[in-house]
Amino acid sequence: MRILYHLWLHPFSRKVRIALAEKGLEFELRLEKTWERRTEFLAMNPAGDVPVLVDEDGSVLNNSSVICEYLEEVYPDVNLLGDHPLQRAETRRIVGWFDVKFNHEVTENLVGEKMMKRVLKLGEPHGPSIRAGHANIHYHLDYIGYLLESRKWLAGEVFSYADIAAAAHLSAVDYIGDVPWEEHEAARLWYERVKTRPSFQSLLEDQIPGFAPSQEYRSVRY
Repeated sequence: MRILYHLWLHPFSRKVRIALAEKGLEFELRLEKTWERRTEFLAMNPAGDVPVLVDEDGSVLNNSSVICEYLEEVYPDVNLLGDHPLQRAETRRIVGWFDVKFNHEVTENLVGEKMMKRVLKLGEPHGPSIRAGHANIHYHLDYIGYLLESRKWLAGEVFSYADIAAAAHLSAVDYIGDVPWEEHEAARLWYERVKTRPSFQSLLEDQIPGFAPSQEYRSVRY
């Protein structure tokens, strides 16, 4: 059985969870409290972060982008990158947008400050960072709406890693109730479509100990 080591509300772990489910690959989910710096875990990934995937043959992979590229090569029956070079390039571009730009401007400022600091007991949330996250998210939701003006999904006409990466980050922010969906209808309708996919259902069942999700987190109105 494959094993995926993950952490609560970690968007990069969530990205791999969705990809595995989209490809119909069974896996066991194991919570890894990375701050404990377990010797056994560090032996698998000296960087000490998640996600880490142990495949059925014992191969160990870390870094969500590396894992997703590996899944495309080893399990190609469900194509999540695209059928031609330009399509694959666009998918990778949008994945990079959310994994780098959105993560830095929104996820770290909201989920990092409001949730993970409390979980890890790292002190009080930084007010200016939270305000920046609240301001920045509108730009990204507008960008989703812009992309959807000319295509069915974020990178084109088929569901891809672009949608997976974006939804992974937004789902973490949605858990704490900080996505202003009512002001961004196109982005909301896209996200509702993602939420109805079977691959997304296990994320909606997540429950962080001591922190209940927002009322909107598990609802599907599409």
